[in-house]
Amino acid sequence: MLADMMGRATSPVFVGRETELADLAEALGRARENSAATVLIGGEAGVGKSRLVGCFAERAAAEGVHVLTGGCVELSTEGLAYAPFTAAIRQLVRECGADEVAALLPGRGARDLARLLPEFGEPSGDLESDTARARLFEQILTLLERLAERRPVLLVIEDLHWADRSSRDLIAFLSRNLRTAPLLMVLTYRSDDLHRQHPLRPVLAELGRLDGVLRMDLPRLTQAEVAAQMAGILGTAPEFARVDTVYRRSEGIPLFVEALLECGRDCAFPSSLHDLIIGSVEQLPEETQRVLRVAAAGGTRVGHDLLAAVSGLCDLDLDDALRPAIAANVLQVADSRTYVFRHALIREAVHDELLPGEHVRLHARFAEEIGRDRTLVPRGRAAIEIAHHWYSARDDVWALVSAWEAARKAAKTFAYNEMMKLLERVLALWSKVPDAAERIGADHTTVLEKAASAAGAAGEPDRGSRFVMAALEELDERTEPARVARLLVQRSQFEKSRRRPGVLDDLRYAERLVPEPGLDRADVLSKLGSYLMFSGEFAEGTALTEEALRIARRHGEQCLEADLLLNLALGHSIEGDLATTIAVNSTAQAIGERVGSGRIVLRAIANNVDALNNMGRSTEAVELALEGERLARKYGRYRVQGTFIANNRAEALETLGRFEEAAQLAEYALSLDPTPRNRNHLRRVRGDVAVARGETEVLRAVLTEVGAFGDAQQDLMQELTANTRLVIGFHLLDGEPLAALEVAERVAREARITSKPMLGWRMLGLLGGMCETVEQLAPARVAVLRGQVEEVAATMNVDSPVADAYRLGLTRDHDAAAVAWERLGRPFPRATSLLHAARVVAATGDRAGAGARLRTAHPIAVALSARPLTAEIENLARRVGASLTEESRVEENRAGEAVLTPRELEVLRLVTRGLSNRDIAAELFISAKTVSVHVSNILGKLGVSSRGEAAAAALRLALIG
Repeated sequence: MLADMMGRATSPVFVGRETELADLAEALGRARENSAATVLIGGEAGVGKSRLVGCFAERAAAEGVHVLTGGCVELSTEGLAYAPFTAAIRQLVRECGADEVAALLPGRGARDLARLLPEFGEPSGDLESDTARARLFEQILTLLERLAERRPVLLVIEDLHWADRSSRDLIAFLSRNLRTAPLLMVLTYRSDDLHRQHPLRPVLAELGRLDGVLRMDLPRLTQAEVAAQMAGILGTAPEFARVDTVYRRSEGIPLFVEALLECGRDCAFPSSLHDLIIGSVEQLPEETQRVLRVAAAGGTRVGHDLLAAVSGLCDLDLDDALRPAIAANVLQVADSRTYVFRHALIREAVHDELLPGEHVRLHARFAEEIGRDRTLVPRGRAAIEIAHHWYSARDDVWALVSAWEAARKAAKTFAYNEMMKLLERVLALWSKVPDAAERIGADHTTVLEKAASAAGAAGEPDRGSRFVMAALEELDERTEPARVARLLVQRSQFEKSRRRPGVLDDLRYAERLVPEPGLDRADVLSKLGSYLMFSGEFAEGTALTEEALRIARRHGEQCLEADLLLNLALGHSIEGDLATTIAVNSTAQAIGERVGSGRIVLRAIANNVDALNNMGRSTEAVELALEGERLARKYGRYRVQGTFIANNRAEALETLGRFEEAAQLAEYALSLDPTPRNRNHLRRVRGDVAVARGETEVLRAVLTEVGAFGDAQQDLMQELTANTRLVIGFHLLDGEPLAALEVAERVAREARITSKPMLGWRMLGLLGGMCETVEQLAPARVAVLRGQVEEVAATMNVDSPVADAYRLGLTRDHDAAAVAWERLGRPFPRATSLLHAARVVAATGDRAGAGARLRTAHPIAVALSARPLTAEIENLARRVGASLTEESRVEENRAGEAVLTPRELEVLRLVTRGLSNRDIAAELFISAKTVSVHVSNILGKLGVSSRGEAAAAALRLALIG
């Protein structure tokens, strides 16, 4: 065959890229130190990205690095998902064998890789969109990490601009999570192909913000570098005039330089790269050109047997035809008897030369031959290849049928975006194929339903909603009520994710369509009941859930029964009965363990972590969450349910005052690309830490990301209370206490804040604490708000030590609240309660008591890095003349034993401005005699004899702002 033949148009001398090679070597050096890195290499077509990466890979391999390579191909955008990773794993299988690769994965993890390569047996039957794809990502991550434990790994992925959606997502996932492995990823892409709407743009922007990611733009060659390239190709130093001509015409693009030299000394410069490449191809023998046109229809890479079948040539004749193309470096010989065009642009130019009839005929031949013998293409690619070729052949019937089959294949590899596009093609071709339904065994509505499901799994709610709407227009609820109900439930989920109104309307309509007590009704009620409970309609939500539970038990549907029990447990939690919550969750967990459902087991654990934290058993909650996260990894569900449990652990850590751990955990879980719901939960935990630590800009970003600043309706009570809590904290941090008060007044009138006691107690505790903070600014408004808060609190249950601690704060028994928080191991609310207690006793004149409480609170706040709380403690200490250390108590005693009242502080502030008693009386709308009394009290409390000494003491003790 031709495997020993090498092209001659490429310079044997590597030219002009020493800086880039040095940067790559440095990145590899960092990776070797267990600090994984990613390098993005961009450049226009033909600038030498592949040559640079190839040279670097050779050097790395010589140093003992394990080099894996894969490339994206044009077909990827039409459904060839994970193409570069499939190629890299296939290379690994050839090197090590499938068994050795499988041994690198835990348990039966290789079954997930079977979706990419059949050498790993039969794939797992789990096709749940929210978990199966996540598990595949986790297995590939694990595989790379285990490989890197043996020796450093270099993973090269070329032509990222052609990457399918699934490959882009996986690349982003690996870049975020390969942090401590000795592994370097090098990714190349055409920068001139990235138009404004190109799907790779946001991926590059996201990767560029990650630590350990280097972006490298490959420039064109200088004239001196072009001369060196030409010398390498020609084998001798070229004349200056020729160098000047080639440089001017090529503009320093290496591919152009090569093509110009191949065209000969006297060829005219073509008007475009297409013409330039075709000029060199046209110098080849006619039969070679014909075979190249056939190969171009097959794609950038085509196997020998497939090319022989389509061209109709025997092996010897095909070898003879290809030999000149390989010698001219138009084609290169790759592994597995495959031919590759030296540059994708060459294939594009040759393909563009096909006549219309030739174009149709060749693509049809490829489809027919692959359909006759699917082993002619790599395993797993036949359906996608056939769909591509029939579509390119403009055969509507077979394009539709093959797209339908390819969509089914895409679903098995979790390539939901590609599946959706293929189903869109089926829908577009439907009217052109009269018997479309009979040919694929499904009606038009079924295709719409599947497209909607794919859109939902791919995170495309807008498109999914359009598919659902189209399907609903084709159905009659009188004849197919259950089908309509399922679509309405699906639309409600799209509406919910898009924060659109109408969620409850759709769910109630769906419920009316399935009045009979069957599983269709139970499925609808499970969603409706849960939504109602989350929205604060506890009684109705519970009743509907219990109805669905009776149906599920009657039909023996254990998984549905467990899900409904978990919904009921949520209801008990909302009602405040946490002990029952834990018991019901545990029952559901037992069912999940019995039927082998990891999803149910993890959901139960997640809910019990939340319940334990609400009961004040936060340390236990952290330990249970760690166990749940371990199981999530075992079940391959970490990116979905694992991140939810991680969020609950972060909440528990935040309550324990372990702010840095909570923030790091939230950031880590966010890096795993969780679902939108989990993402917003994690962001809010990060926001709670930002409030405590005074990170205003972080909090602003969180509130923007979760939509708390917008006017969008917040139907779910958890979202309402969490967002409101953070908005109040933001206004206080931003120096806008009256804006915070306005938000507090609004939420105090919201009846739903009492619908889940633990959310309600936390909100009321915040409102009560804010009353203490802003009372002097708006005493009348604060009095009204405090009355509303106390009235609401009187209606709520106290079913846990946490709720009791909040209640003590609301009754202004702050000392008792501080003791309760200390007993619960929650330092931040303890220090806050001590601050409030200090304010109360300071107002009575007990300066020593205030100082004692502040001295206890101050080191707690400092240790937590709670800057706003620390500042408040220090400010109050200055105002009352209290020391925060034992060493400074002598100075405190000299300032007198009594504290100034708020009115005395106002008078003192005016005294320091030099105002007389009459002027002060006019300023404060009181009598001059009253001012005289206040001044006398101030002098006595400060232990001074004159107004001047009082002013000096006020400045020294920072008693006035």
